[in-house]
Amino acid sequence: MRVPAARARRRDDGQVTLEFLGMTPVIVVTLVVLWQLVLVGYTFTLAGNAADEAVRAGTAASPGERQGACRQAGLEKLPGAWEGKADVACATANGYVTADVDLRVPLLFPGTVSFPFDVHGHAGAVEEETD
Repeated sequence: MRVPAARARRRDDGQVTLEFLGMTPVIVVTLVVLWQLVLVGYTFTLAGNAADEAVRAGTAASPGERQGACRQAGLEKLPGAWEGKADVACATANGYVTADVDLRVPLLFPGTVSFPFDVHGHAGAVEEETD
């Protein structure tokens, strides 16, 4: 026996709504995971840039002022959410200045809770000579 078209259509009413509601949690979880991956990548970018800025300032400063100039330059360009828990360290050996920056990866919202692991940025440059 064949079901009339109007009756078959009535049986399917709301099917798309139910399927969408069932997929909503999957869509939301996927978006949250993608956002977190964006934050991890952005933190890596910030750490590398901060290390570059720090080593650039460290090579131009005199040896006695190097650590302070290096730290200040490394923290200067960081957004506030990453700056609070940032660790910037500079070292000099054999005419070569290095800067290491460690940043915490925020969990979903920068400035609130962070993951318990750090992202590391490293840069080095030859020390400038003074005449």
